[in-house]
Amino acid sequence: MLGRVALGLSVSASALLAAATPAHAQVEEIVVTAQKVQQNVQDVPIAISAVTGEAFQRSGAKSLEDITSIVPSVTFRKGTTNANSAIVMRGVGTISFSIAAEPSVSTVVDGVVLSRSGQSFLDLVDFERLEVLRGPQGTLFGKNASAGLVNIVSKGGTDHFEAEANVSGTTDDEYRTRLTLSGPIAENLTGRLTGFYGNFDGNIRNTYHDRTVNGYEHYGARGVVDYDAGGSRLRLIADYFRANDDCCAEVTGVSRGAVIDGELGIVPRGEDTRDVNQNLVTRSLDRQYSFTMSADIDTFADHTFSIVTGYRNWKNTEIRDGDFLPRAIVGTPQLHDRGTVETDQVSAEVRLASPQDQALTYQVGGFLWYSKNTQDFTRADVTCATSTSPLDPATGARPCNLSDTVNTLFPTATSRSDVSFRNWAVFGQATYAFTPALRLTLGGRFTHDDVSYVHTRAPAVNATTGLPATGAGLSGVGAGGTIAGGGNGTNTSRGSTSADNFSGKAVLQYDVVDDVMLYGSYTRGYKGPAFNVFFNHVAPTNSTPIDPEKSDSFEVGFKSQFLDRMVQLNAAAFLVDYKGFQANNFVLLNGAVVTNLTNAGTVRSKGFEADLTVALTEGLTLRANAAYADAKVRRFNPNPLTNAPDARDGTRLPLAPKFSYTIGADYDVPVGPVKLYLSSDWHHVSKQFSDLGESGPIDAYGIWNASVGVSDAEDRYRLTFMVRNILDDSYVLLNTTAGQRLMIPRDADRYAGLNLRARFQ
Repeated sequence: MLGRVALGLSVSASALLAAATPAHAQVEEIVVTAQKVQQNVQDVPIAISAVTGEAFQRSGAKSLEDITSIVPSVTFRKGTTNANSAIVMRGVGTISFSIAAEPSVSTVVDGVVLSRSGQSFLDLVDFERLEVLRGPQGTLFGKNASAGLVNIVSKGGTDHFEAEANVSGTTDDEYRTRLTLSGPIAENLTGRLTGFYGNFDGNIRNTYHDRTVNGYEHYGARGVVDYDAGGSRLRLIADYFRANDDCCAEVTGVSRGAVIDGELGIVPRGEDTRDVNQNLVTRSLDRQYSFTMSADIDTFADHTFSIVTGYRNWKNTEIRDGDFLPRAIVGTPQLHDRGTVETDQVSAEVRLASPQDQALTYQVGGFLWYSKNTQDFTRADVTCATSTSPLDPATGARPCNLSDTVNTLFPTATSRSDVSFRNWAVFGQATYAFTPALRLTLGGRFTHDDVSYVHTRAPAVNATTGLPATGAGLSGVGAGGTIAGGGNGTNTSRGSTSADNFSGKAVLQYDVVDDVMLYGSYTRGYKGPAFNVFFNHVAPTNSTPIDPEKSDSFEVGFKSQFLDRMVQLNAAAFLVDYKGFQANNFVLLNGAVVTNLTNAGTVRSKGFEADLTVALTEGLTLRANAAYADAKVRRFNPNPLTNAPDARDGTRLPLAPKFSYTIGADYDVPVGPVKLYLSSDWHHVSKQFSDLGESGPIDAYGIWNASVGVSDAEDRYRLTFMVRNILDDSYVLLNTTAGQRLMIPRDADRYAGLNLRARFQ
């Protein structure tokens, strides 16, 4: 990043972008495709954060889970499996275990919208840039973008042969390697091939198995072929990814009583706890592959016809210890889960875009989408009200006697869910320049959604006898519900729903002077209908369609550069109201927490984002990114029986810190025959909550990271030493059941590492 100095204050991390270095210190020009055409980010009236793959790697990030330190307005919910993880933007996101619900924050990879949030929580490998678009983005991007969007663009082939190898290792036993080859294949044809492997032991000790858990093993490959004949450009992409994670075990942070504490054999130490005692290792197994084809063809009158089509398959298997104990004891059952979700999706989009160098610019298009989702899920309990086993003198507990099938029951049930999503849309957006300084943008999208499901689950039975038996998290009622309760009296529930919607945007932007632009916008966001399809689904309670989620967003902002592009100041203020907000309620079923997705009511997110970038001197970059978001429930739907107001009215949304910021510095300087790369940053997140109703408080925390790199003058070989969490300040990602279950991230502990990168041409 030679030749730049940046001081940033916002969720926009544009100061991290690598670009051609000017002769004197300047803020670099950044080109994005936030409106599906190439534009300088300073000309786009949207709050955008963008970061290149190289800058992402320099920061030590590996996946979207790490982006919060670069884009503070983005947080995420880390579930026990990727299938239960979610992205949250400006304090808003859909947190649900239902496979018939879609996210509020969309992830787009090379023009293809991902069906589930969990698909995006995989390694980010060899990408050109990552764009974070905040606020509703449905006009052009459509699916699942009522709160925001993450747009990932892959690197393509090169005209000359290039190779790059990366090898890294850390003090906490993480080892990663990546090899990339790129170059010409034939005339007008180039390619790129990347393979990678990573392994990490973990950061939590499971004393039952005497091994470290919450680690991973990841490997995969990606291939890109580009054809460019001037008037037509074609790109083919294929990728494959596998993950075998023994993640994510949650530690017990507070006492669960003398007997349970004795069984665990662990002294709870809050966020400093690093041990679990569980007889089942919680695991998350992922397999994903995809094929994408995109083309841009120059047509009549300098118009461009574009098509993007893709197929993706994602399979996730969750193995979970849900009782968090080494065995079943009298009064406290064992609960083990195994579930497999598989998603097949196919989509196609066509667009026609006008030339971008005229007073009226526009694009129109159509979109088709189909997604089939299946889930097979089994829950198995071990429970006993009394036991013939002797009292354990060490813990005071009486274990269930697994050989005594009279007093010990083994309740179990299995469900099968099949869900289909169909979506089509037509859209258009146009910008008219009344004068060279004043522009108006209008856009609209008509969307049709169809959602259908079939869910089958019989009442729980005792595995040893086949007789009815309930247990923790197991229902004695089949999925169809009882006739007396309004159900169909069978083990099958089915349903379908559809919705039509028109959403759009209006933006007015004005160039006050050269390089200073003001804008104001109104955007209507939309997320389609859903059903609450999960293991314990019971009709009619869960078979009622969940209405679409709609949002009204108002945003004002400015983007500016001055002092010959030495200073860049961007800022935005926003207010977004959500109606029919799709949210998870947590309820008890036979002593275990289960979920219930509903239209919760109305919520509001308001706040500001700002970015200040100052190029002071050649090679030095100072940056600071900040975001403020006040995201609250305005009115939760009242109790249908009493019509009494809900106690959660006015409370903050989960995983919505009010204030987050990152400050840092990068200094690239030649020293004799070598070049040094110095980086450091401090990331702070204010207090937040894990669930609705301000339950599960998460204390504020700050993390200090730094790295030192050295390369030859041409940067062919670079060795980087990095330290994460220098102050060794622990924190938690999730706090469930008042501290009884804490999710401890890896960088809650200090660790260091080395990375060696070599480039060949």
